[in-house]
Amino acid sequence: MDALFLSRMQFAWLIAFHILLPAFTVGLSCYVATLEVRYWLGKDETVRRLSAFWIKIFAISFGMRVVSGIVMPFQFGTNWSRFTDATSNVVGALLAYEVVTAFFLESAFLGVLLFGRKLVPQWAHALSAVLVALGTVLSSFWILAVNSWMQTPAGYQIVDGRFFPLSLSAVIFTPSFPYRLAHTVSAFLITTAFVVLAVGAYYLLRGAARAESRIMMRMSLLLLALFVPLQIMLGDLHGLNTLQHQPAKVAAMEGIWETQRGVAASLFALPDAEAEKNHLEIAIPKLASIYLTHDPNGEVKGLKEWPRQDRPPVAVVYFAFRVMVGVGLLMLAIVLTGLLLWWRGRLFDTRWYLRACQVSGAFGFIAVVAGWTVTEVGRQPWVVYGLMRTSEGVTPSLTTLDVLISLAGYVLAYIIIFGGGFVLMRPMSAVSNADGQATLAGGSDVP
Repeated sequence: MDALFLSRMQFAWLIAFHILLPAFTVGLSCYVATLEVRYWLGKDETVRRLSAFWIKIFAISFGMRVVSGIVMPFQFGTNWSRFTDATSNVVGALLAYEVVTAFFLESAFLGVLLFGRKLVPQWAHALSAVLVALGTVLSSFWILAVNSWMQTPAGYQIVDGRFFPLSLSAVIFTPSFPYRLAHTVSAFLITTAFVVLAVGAYYLLRGAARAESRIMMRMSLLLLALFVPLQIMLGDLHGLNTLQHQPAKVAAMEGIWETQRGVAASLFALPDAEAEKNHLEIAIPKLASIYLTHDPNGEVKGLKEWPRQDRPPVAVVYFAFRVMVGVGLLMLAIVLTGLLLWWRGRLFDTRWYLRACQVSGAFGFIAVVAGWTVTEVGRQPWVVYGLMRTSEGVTPSLTTLDVLISLAGYVLAYIIIFGGGFVLMRPMSAVSNADGQATLAGGSDVP
């Protein structure tokens, strides 16, 4: 329980909650933009009511995202000053670009989106929605550029212990960046689609807002039918890239200790870092080599290739990876079942499936947090992979008491932030009976 460990726990607490909001708002902004363009072209009042409902949800989520995100940069100065001092010439510029190009764009046009329905032409309202969506995607671009540079650093030189950029394009477009960007943004879109699917199922089970609910389920299933298989392909490409640039992470993900060919895929095991082996392992022969190297006899390095101090925490990475993959398979099952029911004309009245869709609303968030855990814990013990250890980035003057106080404060603050968001959103999910007809409670336009 030293200052380093508590600082890592504090960062994990903050980012684990904060990442839920970009995972939702990036996809939701794209969904709202699609609805607004659809209403502009078709003038369907059902689509307008649906868009008004989700705009309110987006506004609250955006506010929570901003407030929870403000805390993140402060940690670089308070808890990770040596990391900041060493990398500020690279990381600082990318974070500044995120504010100038992304945050300014989405915050400027959010006002038009929230309050401009009756004040601007519909084409302008739809354009504001598109620009807000563009801003959220740009924000992901810059944040993932920072993270990818920390994972696979490139385009730098080290002078007196500090990193200086040699090429901005090389700093941004590191070897892992294209795969990480595509995989993450796709995950965000899938997360939102499952939330929309769950909300549509929720209202259908209560006999409310049937027209809006049918649109929600159809649109979300169409997107998921495209992106869930695409995400599997992107995950495979990302895995091949990780095997090339961060092989120790892949070895931890798979629980591989010995370098070997024809590696079995471990379905379940209890990794033992001290004994350097797995207990109670259930594995499928050669399968890991097939999906990691696309060769049944492909070679994969084991964790024993690296000194103990250079290995990531194996158990955390191993189980987080299986949670991510397991949830992904559940997602695929929900989508395939939905498409089958849709083809048979039973999508909107099969109650067991609608209940399953309600539960699936949390799947995307679970997968995103699990994937983040694999990515970040699998990078350890490096804060800049292979160049700067996490222990070298912490503020030297920090005491355990300092971090305990700030961690307690952040925990309390996040409970208030997320609790307040829940209180604000809860009434919107209620069924409103307007003129004797059950409708979306939050489906009226923002005045």
